[in-house]
Amino acid sequence: MPLDPVLLDILACPEDRGLLILIEDEALYNPRLRKAYPIENGIPVLLVDEARDVDDETHARYIAAGTPSE
Repeated sequence: MPLDPVLLDILACPEDRGLLILIEDEALYNPRLRKAYPIENGIPVLLVDEARDVDDETHARYIAAGTPSE
């Protein structure tokens, strides 16, 4: 289920309050901290403990494919 664009406009990283990048309705990505927050059943899980660290290769792929939230 795709995320509502209105929701994307108000979401921010819970750790640094910065913008997130939508990665194909599977994750919201913070490129500054290199943390990816999962999206489960169309619902973003914006919990610091649930975020996963992203390696260099995945970071580059996410930056190339992502859509920033504003």
